[in-house]
Amino acid sequence: MFASLPVPTGPFEIPEAPPGSEGIRFSLIVPTYKESGNVRAIVGQLTQLLDSQIPNDYELIVVDDDSPDRTWKVALEVANEYPQLRVMRRQTERGLSTAVIRGWQAARGEILGVIDADLQHPPDVLLKLYSEIQRGADLAIASRHVEEGGVSDWSLVRRFLSRGAQLLGLILVPGVVGRVSDPMSGYFLVRRDAIAGKRLDPVGYKILLEVIGRGNIRWIGEVGYVFQERTEGESKVTWKQYIEYLQHLVRLRFARWPMARFLRFGIVGFSGVFIDMGVLYILREFALLGLTRSAAISAELAILNNFLWNDIWTFGDLSRQQKKFSQRVKRFLKFNLICLAGLCLKLLLLNFLFNVVGLDEYLGNFLAIAAVTFWNFWVNLKLNWRVTQVK
Repeated sequence: MFASLPVPTGPFEIPEAPPGSEGIRFSLIVPTYKESGNVRAIVGQLTQLLDSQIPNDYELIVVDDDSPDRTWKVALEVANEYPQLRVMRRQTERGLSTAVIRGWQAARGEILGVIDADLQHPPDVLLKLYSEIQRGADLAIASRHVEEGGVSDWSLVRRFLSRGAQLLGLILVPGVVGRVSDPMSGYFLVRRDAIAGKRLDPVGYKILLEVIGRGNIRWIGEVGYVFQERTEGESKVTWKQYIEYLQHLVRLRFARWPMARFLRFGIVGFSGVFIDMGVLYILREFALLGLTRSAAISAELAILNNFLWNDIWTFGDLSRQQKKFSQRVKRFLKFNLICLAGLCLKLLLLNFLFNVVGLDEYLGNFLAIAAVTFWNFWVNLKLNWRVTQVK
């Protein structure tokens, strides 16, 4: 087997089955950039550990981003001594997260992992992580924030930034960050079948967030470790990485939001605004009805308009799976019930804006409509048209 690996191309998606005719148990990715002084030591320590547990059933893959210190060349030289080592040199792509994914795409293991090359991740913890996977975990994480975990000699500023980044993640994506004690960890193992076939979209260097956010992760195991200070090379932590981390959080926050469908829903809702506002004006100025009654009638007519267009266009691919008249009536009743809850919220907001804040009644009505649009879309998607997908 040649030590040099070609760089996979195309989408960042892990294949269901490993490439090649035969798979192995474990593949560990070691992403590198300017780590020529560390690569020999990390490979030697990892090989010694894994040979004692799963000899001939693992591989180490160094993925180097064309380091100016020629880390990739040093790794190829080391591969002459360690047959389980393979080396990938990337010349057109950059970034730790994408390097890990490209390595996983070329990997043959049922279990995939990542460890830093700078020896800040203690190699001996790897066996504890592997044990968690053997016990049934889909994902095993080395954490600095559980028993036996910690940091060796971090400054107060670095501790503050780390915890601040975690707090920001809890605010933006609590369902991802809140599942683990150390979401910033870059040392973990994951089962291939938990992320295979998922389109990954990483930014920056926190690949763990991508795995938790997009994978089918049910059971997570955590193992404590003490983050070590590097002895060779230079730190890769910069302000740019914090900005990329924020971008990644935003991507994950909206990853599962169906934007194209929401835009159609918004266009339909915009047409309903004209009906809502027009009928409100007629009832207020000509029929001389009270504000609440006028708003309720105008909103119901807008709901009817919106349902018809949403059923035909926004959710047309789903509604065509159930074409019977009775099924459409059932969808309309559900749509009305969901929008009724939104209508109650709208009326409360309208009366608050008009009677308490003192806004113009038409401006208040418009703002109230905008406020409940997100509610109507999300709940209808999850509870109304979603049932048409069930056969």
